[in-house]
Amino acid sequence: MTDPGTSTARAVSPDSGEHWSAPGAWRVAEGVHRIPLPLPMDGLRAVNVYVLEGPDGLTLVDGGWAITEGRAALKAGLRRIGAGFGDIRRFLVTHVHRDHYTLASVLGAEYGAELALGVGDKPTLDLVNGGDPSSYATGRMLREAGAHEIAEQWAATTPPPPDPALWRYPDLWLEEDRTLSVAGRTLDAVHTPGHTQGHFVFADRPAELLFAGDHVLPTITPSIGFEPVPVLSPLGDFMASLTKVRGLPDLRLLPAHGPVAPSSHARVDELLAHHEDRLRLCLDALASGPKTSRGVAERLPWTRHEHTFASLDLFNGGLAVLETKAHLELLVARGDAARTETEAGVVFRVR
Repeated sequence: MTDPGTSTARAVSPDSGEHWSAPGAWRVAEGVHRIPLPLPMDGLRAVNVYVLEGPDGLTLVDGGWAITEGRAALKAGLRRIGAGFGDIRRFLVTHVHRDHYTLASVLGAEYGAELALGVGDKPTLDLVNGGDPSSYATGRMLREAGAHEIAEQWAATTPPPPDPALWRYPDLWLEEDRTLSVAGRTLDAVHTPGHTQGHFVFADRPAELLFAGDHVLPTITPSIGFEPVPVLSPLGDFMASLTKVRGLPDLRLLPAHGPVAPSSHARVDELLAHHEDRLRLCLDALASGPKTSRGVAERLPWTRHEHTFASLDLFNGGLAVLETKAHLELLVARGDAARTETEAGVVFRVR
């Protein structure tokens, strides 16, 4: 949410010549189409689902959010390429978030399509299928970050228990980097934890395409540190995964949100530089004295418009605090900062 790059709201995708969220089935490469599905939120506008045509039917990278509008848009997009839901043989879901996973879960069950997901997201599915949103660690993490009032407001807006049909377990767990033969193609499934622990990207080296999910986005950076099951160093994982993707050939970037972009390497370099800059800003904020993650977040600019922390709504304020916490924990791991647990939360200082 902090990337100062090109505005997603104005981005035109080269495959369509229109705003990247414009409905349709846009040809990305031979046998590959991008179908943007609408999202019921102001920020992201849409999620890109990629359709790979093959001799045995269709493989979809990501599935969209299981809402009426998303299902209708996917049906219309498939119709444009002469296909329907019954032609889908498998879903390769990059990660477990609802705008990627839930429609794949529903359609996979209805039409017998295989559903694949990274095993690192199993703890989240276990928690969601437990049916008790109050067991999520988000409130505890916010309190540890010194954001007690945000934690209280967050708890007051807890949604009802999730629908199990939207969150069924996949047919195939992706456990490590591997090669997949799908739709007449050979894809490298590459584990890229950070945004979530089970995140995967899929590289089609012969076609020079990278199906990047939320790991490499062309105009924003994904949320870091916002998972119902906490991990030790989400930002460290994310930056290591970026470096891992940088070790692949330079591929055409096919993101889940935003326009198609020409170079995965160029965008990875920008994202790594962006987070190094945020790490420096966090250290600068600590220079005046020890602070909680909330205290540091209050001193940082947010979004490409450099909004103040006080101007953020509840949800984005919570994300900002957790992202700041992830940066500060990485500074501790690097030896640049130290942490002390107090009743007010974890307090960080320059080492």
